[in-house]
Amino acid sequence: MSVRVRLARAGGRNRPFFRVVVADERAPRDGAFLELVGTYDPTKNPAAVTLKRDRIDYWLSKGAQASQTVSELIRRDAQDA
Repeated sequence: MSVRVRLARAGGRNRPFFRVVVADERAPRDGAFLELVGTYDPTKNPAAVTLKRDRIDYWLSKGAQASQTVSELIRRDAQDA
């Protein structure tokens, strides 16, 4: 089983809101996930990002891979801190 840290879309039509989740890579984008580790709201100015860095670091240490977008969010969050 390969585990990924990725975005799952929530929110209504034309109102995107994303959850940052840890999920099996075979699961559908908005399907079952193992853990909710943050949120991303691109509609805010600037975009609102909340991440549970300790849990993300835990999953990455266990071999999970972050998607390209989540990697960018983690990098930006680290710069802001």
